[in-house]
Amino acid sequence: MSNTNPSNAPHDSAIGHVTGEATYIDDLNIPQNTHHIAFALSKVAHGKINSIDCQKARAMPGVKAVLLSQDIEREFGHLLIGPVQKDEPLLAKDTVLFYGQALCAVLAQTHQQATLAAATITADIIELEPIVTVGQAIEKESYLNAPIKMKTGDAKSAIPKADYQIKGELDIGGQEHFYLETQTALAIPKEKDEIVVHSSTQNPTEVQHLVAEVLGVPMHSVEVLTRRMGGGFGGKETDSSQIACLSALFAKKYNIPVKARLPRYEDFLMTGKRHDFVVKYEVGFNSQGIVQGIIIDYYAKCGYSLDLSYAIVSRTLFHSDNCYYFENAQFRGFLCKTNTTSNTAFRGFGGPQGMLAIENIMQEIAQFLGEDACVIRQRNFYQKNAPKNITPYQQIIEENIISELTDSLLTTSNYSKRKEQITQFNATHNILKKGLAFSPVKFGVSFTTTFLNQAGALVNVYNDGSIYLNHGGTEMGQGLFTKIAYVVAMEFGVSMECIKVSATSTAKVPNTSATAASSGSDMNGKAAQIACQRIKENMINFASEHFSISKKQIAFSDGEVILDKQKMPFTEFVKLCYLNRVELFSNGFYKTPKIHYDRETATGRPFYYYAYGVSVSEVLLDCITGEYKITAVDILHDVGNSLNKAIDKGQIVGAYIQGIGWLCTEELKWDDKGRLTTTGPATYKIPSIGDTPKHLNVEIQNKYEPQEDTIFKSKAVGEPPFMLAISSWLAIKDAIYNARQDKKVAKLPAPATFEQVHNGLHLDT
Repeated sequence: MSNTNPSNAPHDSAIGHVTGEATYIDDLNIPQNTHHIAFALSKVAHGKINSIDCQKARAMPGVKAVLLSQDIEREFGHLLIGPVQKDEPLLAKDTVLFYGQALCAVLAQTHQQATLAAATITADIIELEPIVTVGQAIEKESYLNAPIKMKTGDAKSAIPKADYQIKGELDIGGQEHFYLETQTALAIPKEKDEIVVHSSTQNPTEVQHLVAEVLGVPMHSVEVLTRRMGGGFGGKETDSSQIACLSALFAKKYNIPVKARLPRYEDFLMTGKRHDFVVKYEVGFNSQGIVQGIIIDYYAKCGYSLDLSYAIVSRTLFHSDNCYYFENAQFRGFLCKTNTTSNTAFRGFGGPQGMLAIENIMQEIAQFLGEDACVIRQRNFYQKNAPKNITPYQQIIEENIISELTDSLLTTSNYSKRKEQITQFNATHNILKKGLAFSPVKFGVSFTTTFLNQAGALVNVYNDGSIYLNHGGTEMGQGLFTKIAYVVAMEFGVSMECIKVSATSTAKVPNTSATAASSGSDMNGKAAQIACQRIKENMINFASEHFSISKKQIAFSDGEVILDKQKMPFTEFVKLCYLNRVELFSNGFYKTPKIHYDRETATGRPFYYYAYGVSVSEVLLDCITGEYKITAVDILHDVGNSLNKAIDKGQIVGAYIQGIGWLCTEELKWDDKGRLTTTGPATYKIPSIGDTPKHLNVEIQNKYEPQEDTIFKSKAVGEPPFMLAISSWLAIKDAIYNARQDKKVAKLPAPATFEQVHNGLHLDT
């Protein structure tokens, strides 16, 4: 195989996705006598449970059992689970904590029988007043943890000394993951207390750990398998554990295979979302728009339990600077406890909320001064040298290409000319107005919890030359398996067809971290590379001795092994190695270097490197109705030396579209009693093809390789491009500003629904 452009390799499941042949858990041929689970859910958000009546359900056709919280405690002893803190009951006990919480689980011969039986279950619950909103949590001082703090300099003193000051508040809505495949699990009991769990999860090791814990068995007795997911986006990092554990409990208790699959409505109710935020800010700046002091308080709607909220809000603070240097800054994060489902990981993991807040502030500074917001941003950019390359958490930005990317995109997108054209258009149109906005992205790549930055891989080279690859990453449609197979192919100099990537299995690669934090390719690619290099070392040592040549004269390329002046097909060489008893399999282990962080001082190096991106969005706004259309988008994104350009471009486009969903159309609504009212596509609007801008130009930056030793000098591309969509929201805000006669800075929440835009146009702010 030659070192051809990696975009030549298609996604390993592309044909299967198109034809429907790619199998998911719901497609598996289930074992004989498999039973199915359905849930009875709470119809109140907060209350004291007097009783749960399951009598009718137990008598329904096909029903084998109904499981309550007391049954789990009595028979297994472990009711509480959680990724960090054990504060999430598998089934409600004594108190209902959110609308849609599972009260009990029904086991029946078919999914339909279980669902019909669950519908007959009633509960006597004394309803208590719920805490639903962030405002209510603040008023009642309902928090899950002490505030998270980060500061540099003295913002409180600097702000009043500045030439100008702005205070404000920004409401940022949450977001439903809306993966195509809902939460699903299949538990199959084996001999000697062993159990195999097929789980649609981004985190097989965590599912393994929690299943083992609730069953009271060692982790070696539980194997978790994940071949592929129908989407994840963070929603299957922790939320997949509940139904996996309950399936395993039933499977062990009755020694039968058990399957659970949530209907879309129940998936909406039972699983976490992107965190809602209320952001309060105060900023001081000079006549050039340069920030001299800034204070931002983030109030995150976390739900009833901790989940990953501490790490998520921490990442919000880490990205409150985005691309800007602040000499005096104070950021605080408050974890609000509410009677709603526990919010969880979502693409960007808190970073988008931090970036949206600071980009909103930059826009408001520009509108206050009557200047181009892009110019204000550039004046505040991090620079190449100290002190203006040091973040508020004291990480030195060793590689900063944001100015270069900005200059390039402003040129290729004709930003200045379009700005003039939009000014002329707006001057001659009363009903329609246009807006244009630029936004940058600097996203830190690594888990901010240091120990999670580790990965493993297993590579077997068989004596016919075929290669088997297993690693700890999970495939959720993002193309990770294709990228890691490419790494192995390049190491051995063979075609991609020689390599089989097997389902992620906790029995093959142990103690893996979730496929999250945009680190899937970085860490698993490195682990696979290390495994390949160990095997190659065995091969090279043998070849050097066998052919009496120097090790430097041996190379792998184009399906052949170069042995000084002769070549041998890779398959023949492998056979020769096997016949001479050369070890042809190895594990690989990788831990991200250089990273560290001290929570007490809020300083360190939490990120191995930063990924950068820039975008320009243009919108057309109807000033009467508040309806708008994103008409044009230009993106330049930094992925280093791409492992697969086609997949990376797909990730960038998909991230941007998902981002405009968060910022424009996807509105989660609860009523006063804490009942979620947006529970499906009829009431919750994800972007459609009609929302895609006709002009969507995406370019990959390939001029600047990362200085760190990333896999083949590539960069992560899962989460960073999501924040590029912020330019769309800013463009809407710019159009509103252009439309208002009073030139007041309108308060615009996210998502910027047509109703909210209408309010921004016509209501006093």
